[in-house]
Amino acid sequence: MIGIDLVSIARITHMRERFGDKAFAKFLSEEELALVHNDATAAGFYAAKEAISKALGIGICEQCGFMDIKLRKDVRNAPSFTLSKHLVEAYEICDLSLSITHENGFAIAVAVIEGKKHQRPLWH
Repeated sequence: MIGIDLVSIARITHMRERFGDKAFAKFLSEEELALVHNDATAAGFYAAKEAISKALGIGICEQCGFMDIKLRKDVRNAPSFTLSKHLVEAYEICDLSLSITHENGFAIAVAVIEGKKHQRPLWH
């Protein structure tokens, strides 16, 4: 399952200027907030959570909220993520991959999730 999302960094900047750092708390945990040092990173994290939820085929919803997705960075600054137990079990997830990049005022994220169950039919 693959998901992708594109976010304007200016949109995130506007959100921060309007609502302050509490705007980020709506989609980032305290641990994730500690990793955000600029609006480009925040935009990348927002795009990542959207891409991950799209890879699941459900988007951000009651079943998969922003806090069901936990983003991390390794020692080389590469992003990764974990999902809430109920999502891992529902989709029988066995592997996860994430890539985030920033360029020309935009952040883009691509997520790949391998699982044994699919929420939507593979054919009609």
